Amino acid sequence: MNEQTKNENKLKNNAYSKKAKKGLDNLTFLDKTKIVIAFSIIFILLFLIMYRNSKISESFAEINKIKNEISIVEKDNNQLEVEIQSSLNLYNVEQSAKDLLGMQKLTNSQTIYITLPKKDYIEASVEGVEIEKTSIFDKIKNKFIDIFK
Repeated sequence: MNEQTKNENKLKNNAYSKKAKKGLDNLTFLDKTKIVIAFSIIFILLFLIMYRNSKISESFAEINKIKNEISIVEKDNNQLEVEIQSSLNLYNVEQSAKDLLGMQKLTNSQTIYITLPKKDYIEASVEGVEIEKTSIFDKIKNKFIDIFK
C-alpha cells in the first residue's frame, strides 16, 4: 500500500505542476506585461529607496566634515585671541615701537608748551525761544487754510 500511496502522490504532484504550468501558459500577453510592470515598479521603488539612503548618508558625512572644520577653525581662533591678548600689554607695544618703527620716548627738548588765552569761546544765542500757545483745533484750521491757498 505504501507504494500505491507514493504513486498516487506522484500523480497528484504531476497534476498540480501541470496545472501550474497551464496557469502560466493560460495568462494573456496583457497579464504577463502587468506582472512585468509590477516587478519593474517594485524594483524601481527599491532602487530609489537605496539611492535616497545613500544621499542621506553622504549629507551626514559632509555635515560631520564641516563640523570638524568649524571646530578646528574655532580652536585656531581661540589660540589667536590668546596670543593677541598676551601681546597687547604696554611693554610689548613699547618694544615693538622701538624695535620695528625706530621710535623713542620724548625728551624735554622735543616738548613744546603753548598757552591759550583764558577767554570763553562759547557764545549765547541771541534768538529767544518762542512757545506757541495754539490749540490743536487752531493747528488743524491753519493746515486747511494752508492747503487751500
